[in-house]
Amino acid sequence: MAPNRDRQPRPTRRRLLAAGGTVATGALLGATAPAAAQSSDFDGWFDDVDNYDGVVDRTGESEVTVEVGVDNGGQPYGFGPPAVRIDPGATVVWEWTGRGGSHNVVAEDGSFESELVGEAGHTFSHTFESEGTFKYVCIPHEALGMKGAIVVGGGGGGGVSEPDYDGWFDDVDNYEETVDERGNSEVTVEVGVDNGGQPYGFGPPAVRIDPGTTVVWEWTGRGGSHNVVAEDGSFESELVGEAGHTFSHTFENEGTYKYVCIPHEALGMKGAIVVGNISGGGGDGGDGGQETPAEGETGGGSLIPVPSDFVGWFALVIGGSLGVAVTTVLGAESYAAYRDHAASEQAYVGEQATEAVEQEPVEEIDGDYDPLGTAALVAGYFVLIVLLWVFMYFVEFIGGPTITG
Repeated sequence: MAPNRDRQPRPTRRRLLAAGGTVATGALLGATAPAAAQSSDFDGWFDDVDNYDGVVDRTGESEVTVEVGVDNGGQPYGFGPPAVRIDPGATVVWEWTGRGGSHNVVAEDGSFESELVGEAGHTFSHTFESEGTFKYVCIPHEALGMKGAIVVGGGGGGGVSEPDYDGWFDDVDNYEETVDERGNSEVTVEVGVDNGGQPYGFGPPAVRIDPGTTVVWEWTGRGGSHNVVAEDGSFESELVGEAGHTFSHTFENEGTYKYVCIPHEALGMKGAIVVGNISGGGGDGGDGGQETPAEGETGGGSLIPVPSDFVGWFALVIGGSLGVAVTTVLGAESYAAYRDHAASEQAYVGEQATEAVEQEPVEEIDGDYDPLGTAALVAGYFVLIVLLWVFMYFVEFIGGPTITG
């Protein structure tokens, strides 16, 4: 058992925020472990751990802090973050939050164990010298999913640096770093998560995946209607506000794919998918894959939004019918006026041909008619009606702050 050394930890604000909100995956950490360690695929270890979202990469740091007694499925029985990857020789410091009663930290293989403590600020530390995956639990609350793992070293795509996004995330409050999800064939990104206190964010904003991986965006139903539109045009979803709606895209080529929610781009609702081992400047990926519309989705995303519910279709049919009706009436009136004018002009010309040359000056027909002006007036009416209908459709029937935020 490692000694229990109480000392003042040195967690930084960025480290705590990243530990609580950053998600990554440990599937690519499948290096051969020593006898004391377990395989890095976890073998279902985190199946009942609600706050587990992947392995948080803390390589390059000599000391890493893990909180004891954080939220896990609505109860303070979790480690934060549950899974961490570190370098051999790094020290992990567990710090008690004081929530959830008394906890301890006990390695599954017996290589380290803390005492049972409930005091806020209490710490326990252990230095990991050998590579491998070390699983641990809080024994009193193991049945509630209070479990964790330390991945020391390991293979995979480690060593790549954070991509250079050229200021893409400067106004994105919920961005901390790129979450490593390599090794997963499918990755989920939530649409409509907290971003600076408002539900206008992607969660996580930046994800690294392998070529051939499918990213599934899932709507939370918060913040009104959102869409997912690639900066390079390689993928685009429809504008939706329904919770549980999904949109997916498979990325085949390496590169960095930036995307936004168009209605809320000004509020910092932006994200990026990094495909492959792109570091530093990276590079835009171009058309990197194929788009898979969700059930009920019309597909490849046009510039004209398509209704996704009965109310939207009703507005489309009624508004379109009114527009066609008004246009037809105005067109018919214009044609009738033009026909009457043509008949009058023809009759007048015939009368003039039969009369003597010495006639009084030709009188102008009352009400000059300008076919071009009339056509322009009709077109103007039609454009105005269409604009009013589009405004009504977006504001009244799509729902949510899609224009003004």
